Amino acid sequence: MNSVDIALKESLEIGGALGAALVDFTSGMTLGTAGNAHTLDLEVAAAGNTEVIRAKLRTMESLGLQDTIEDILITLGRQYHLIRLLQSHSGRGLFLYLVLDKGRANLALARHRLRAIEAQLDV
Repeated sequence: MNSVDIALKESLEIGGALGAALVDFTSGMTLGTAGNAHTLDLEVAAAGNTEVIRAKLRTMESLGLQDTIEDILITLGRQYHLIRLLQSHSGRGLFLYLVLDKGRANLALARHRLRAIEAQLDV
């Protein structure tokens, strides 16, 4: 297994995790996915979340904000969608995408675990 496979496997071990992906937001393409394909189409979700990141980056630029995005949280009725931009790979435009069951997940712990997974990721 390469580092991407390990990172995605570890992401699925986070409490309440339903699916995970590593995505290139410059192209919208996934570099890897893990989880139940019947529950969520991670390829479609990755492409859609690429647009979310691009919109936020454009807004930050328009506002003159000289900062970086750590993560973006989308809260749905039954799920959390956590988008973690990889700071260690900022020039490559990568993000980890994690879908969590809202009733079973601990959001603070999930964010902490994604930071740790990012730190060990070698792409």
